[in-house]
Amino acid sequence: MKKILALAVVASAAALAACDPPGEKPSPASLESVSAGVLASPSPAPTSAPSSAAPSDPAPAAPDVPAANPLVPPEQRRAAAASLLMPAVVNYDDALAKLQAGVGGIFIVSWADPGLLTQPGRDLHALREAVGRDFEISIDFEGGRVQRFSEVLGSYPSAQQMAQGTPEQVEGTAFQIGQTLAAYGITLDFAPVLDVGGADLDVVGDRAYSTHPVRAGEYGAAFARGLENAGVDAVFKHFPGHGRASGDTHLGAAVTPPLPEMEAFDIVPWDGALPGEPRADAMVGHMVVPGLGNGVTPSSLNPAAYELLRTREHFGGRIFTDDLTGMAAITSRYTPEQAIVTALASGADVALWSTATDINFIIDQVVGAVEVGIIPEQRFADAVAHSAAGLAPR
Repeated sequence: MKKILALAVVASAAALAACDPPGEKPSPASLESVSAGVLASPSPAPTSAPSSAAPSDPAPAAPDVPAANPLVPPEQRRAAAASLLMPAVVNYDDALAKLQAGVGGIFIVSWADPGLLTQPGRDLHALREAVGRDFEISIDFEGGRVQRFSEVLGSYPSAQQMAQGTPEQVEGTAFQIGQTLAAYGITLDFAPVLDVGGADLDVVGDRAYSTHPVRAGEYGAAFARGLENAGVDAVFKHFPGHGRASGDTHLGAAVTPPLPEMEAFDIVPWDGALPGEPRADAMVGHMVVPGLGNGVTPSSLNPAAYELLRTREHFGGRIFTDDLTGMAAITSRYTPEQAIVTALASGADVALWSTATDINFIIDQVVGAVEVGIIPEQRFADAVAHSAAGLAPR
């Protein structure tokens, strides 16, 4: 219970931070100062004012609001919570144990045993047969400097190099990548990058398709389309845009330009790419965006970032976090369980992480967070529904 109360502190602070009006200073109730045990309570539903219209007046048309996803019954919460988790795995036994615990997917990190791809009887195909249910197997494979196990999966040009050709050629290259990944049992690729290049930020650099926002979105959509046509799920990243951030979120906090500037430039690729390949999913990065929420919370833990993605882009797919345990923008401020629970409470559908953790402990923390209201039941149900829909053929 002490652990759950500690998580309540973090979630409460995140909720307070995200609700501050743009431009205002952050609330003094920071992660360090919120009193233990204080939970963020949902705002009461607004009540309708008494109508002054005569009974004969026609009633206003009801807004077109999607039906709410059904809440998860208590006896299904543990399985549902596990389905929202995508931990890294380093070998066959590690992957099997985490999948037997019920996680919705696994992440093949660069330091994993190559035998997961190449060792008959202990590879990804054998793993899927042993588990006997559907789940995602993900990897980072963009081309260029971010292409894991290239000695097995092949080597491809960077996004910047690919964009010297036509979008159709990029789509063809991505289709080849997707075919190769699928042949080895990989079902999801954390690519393409929609960040806009040109700001001399090395963490983006040649991973960006273009320094022009519209062109970046056009080529990103083409890459995603190639993956999807090969049967591999594509994930656009890193919303709302890392290209002009002040630094590398792997190394520490990184701040972007203010939200109005981001909307006019860095988010523009998303405006074109999401309609251009509607089957793709999305990843939210760890950048701090001034004017988004309170302007101090990393986007991956900021409800305002998820709301922006859902409303501006009318996005209905899965939203993944960036790595929550291997990047200093998060690890310098949050424990793994705090980051995972806060991300899910804020709007993420799948929490991704790269370091070793006790998976049953993490599942316990998510279940406990739902039970005490840190993760609202409707938010939990929506994440479960999005995650399940992402596994369905598309």
